[in-house]
Amino acid sequence: MARVGIGTDLEGFHSVRAALTAGRVRTISVERNRVRHAEVVELVEDARARGVRVELVDDVRDRAVTGAPQGIVATADSLPTMSLKEAVASSDNPALLVVDHVEDPRNIGAAARSAVASGMTGIVVSRNRSAPLGATAFKAAVGAFEVLPVVMVSSVADALKRLNQLGLWCVGLDGSGDRSILGLELLAQPVAVCVGAEGSGLSRLAAERCDVIASIPMIGPAESLNSSVASALACYEVARVRGWVS
Repeated sequence: MARVGIGTDLEGFHSVRAALTAGRVRTISVERNRVRHAEVVELVEDARARGVRVELVDDVRDRAVTGAPQGIVATADSLPTMSLKEAVASSDNPALLVVDHVEDPRNIGAAARSAVASGMTGIVVSRNRSAPLGATAFKAAVGAFEVLPVVMVSSVADALKRLNQLGLWCVGLDGSGDRSILGLELLAQPVAVCVGAEGSGLSRLAAERCDVIASIPMIGPAESLNSSVASALACYEVARVRGWVS
């Protein structure tokens, strides 16, 4: 199967800035009234110095996907994804965030941002029944996808089975879990933390493939957390258990 590429259409200052720094931007369209801002002037000058074609226009919204492109859109070379085996082998002690059928691309982007900030070594996303990794996800990620290994899979349940075969513990995060994610000692070992969709949580098959189902303790009356918030808490708990943060 051909390797999937992502991130060819970009919007928003930080998303475009990160891709430009990575050297994969080919064209940029910028609204003229934005060029009065110093950071935009710097971006335009950097792009031209790199040989990127820069077009000044009155409005970029007619070519944008998101509702707030911040006056900047770009096209770029695709960002390659990894296989599960490559993602596991990229670290001596892998810690992967697995996103199970999350339908809001902003949540996937925010989860990727938290994964990078907390030191996770990769993210696994389903290409079926999940939000696409397009302009909206990249904008929400604020450059995270430029540095975070990404694995695209057909089935999250099959991916969890494969990760288990590759030596990782698979921890599912769900409100039904009878163990707390906080202080879960096996997070210090090679691990894949799987976060379910907004509202419905983990799919049945994904839950069945996990070694442990853990929950985030809820003190107040809220029943659940947004998937990106749950991802952030889980990622930082991995970092805390491993001694990366205190």
